[in-house]
Amino acid sequence: MPPVTVTQCAVLVGGLGTRLGALTAATPKPLLPCGDRPFLAWLLREFIRYGVTNFLLLTGHLSDQVQTAVDGIAATLPRRVSIAVSEEPLRAGTGGAIFHARERLDERFLLCNGDSLFDCNIAALLADAADDGDGVVGRMVLRRLEDASRFGVVSLDGQRVTAFRERPPPGTGGLINGGIYLFKRGLIDDLRPVCSLEADVMPTLAARAALRGTVAGGYFRDIGVPEDFARAQREIPALLHRRALFLDRDGVINLDHGYVGTRDQFAWVDGAREAIGYATRAGWHVFIVTNQSGVARGLFPEAAVQDLLGWIGDEARRARGTIDDWRYCPYHERGAVPAYARASDWRKPAPGMLLDLMRAWELDPARCLMVGDQQTDMQAADAAGVAGHLFQGGNLLAFLRPILDNAA
Repeated sequence: MPPVTVTQCAVLVGGLGTRLGALTAATPKPLLPCGDRPFLAWLLREFIRYGVTNFLLLTGHLSDQVQTAVDGIAATLPRRVSIAVSEEPLRAGTGGAIFHARERLDERFLLCNGDSLFDCNIAALLADAADDGDGVVGRMVLRRLEDASRFGVVSLDGQRVTAFRERPPPGTGGLINGGIYLFKRGLIDDLRPVCSLEADVMPTLAARAALRGTVAGGYFRDIGVPEDFARAQREIPALLHRRALFLDRDGVINLDHGYVGTRDQFAWVDGAREAIGYATRAGWHVFIVTNQSGVARGLFPEAAVQDLLGWIGDEARRARGTIDDWRYCPYHERGAVPAYARASDWRKPAPGMLLDLMRAWELDPARCLMVGDQQTDMQAADAAGVAGHLFQGGNLLAFLRPILDNAA
């Protein structure tokens, strides 16, 4: 099966922001402060949770300011990513901005509006898109709204988008564009140097049955609307400083056969994928923290650990959940490989892996849980100030669901 994870996200950051008046006269909307950082930093942080490592900022208005802000934004993010800027040569519209960046786009790429945040499960979009046939060019996230007169309204038959109207009549309700898309490079054939994605391209894709929709719910704010911008100042930082679930790997996510280092040795614990999906949908970060002394013992290379963790993340997204991040410890004092034969404060029962994730993702230990199958997991959790829960086999979802529900 092809990978579900999509590593590139293009972000539309060239809007004028006229409704915000003086606020955007000299500052692009996505760079407006939201709490202690630019709004764009919060937005990119969310896509990182779903495996994105490469961002392409599609700019027009005040492009120099966006370019200047890139390094500062990157410094706020919990993982190292690539951020590049593509400047349109003229006011090209949303579709034109993509057209002028066409040589820099992957075979599959996510696209989002740089001035709105939709707190939805992007893994559902990725999983649905994995089943789309060759004739499907794109898939979009949809949300329900009682009065959608200011937004693009969508007609849906199953998952097929049958119509897209950029400006519906007043009082129109129903399914609307959520501002998050997944496209294939074939989209480029429908673009022009100056065109609107919403007015020109999406109706065309819908008319020829090349567009699909994934319906989602969740918090939404468009900071180009003054009321939304004001509310976002307090709401978004509170929302995105999430609760966090730390999972041991061997014995919790997969059956512990002893030094599992490759996919062919890996077998899921019953309910593990479902538990990850449940936590994701409930708004939790999900992290893996795992001792991997098999590297130090010479049983498999460190690259094999990274490959297997990446595959686990991809499979979790196929099941509509996500692994936001992970840490592993390849060291052991009695290792056979000299480079790894040492003590480490990342090796459980020491708390180093948990502490490093808590630092990177700005976590409150009182809002974190650790699930492991060994007392060393519980000791690491205790040392990090995190509540520990000992899993002794069975179905992980059945074990974890009441714990998450009670914590929330």
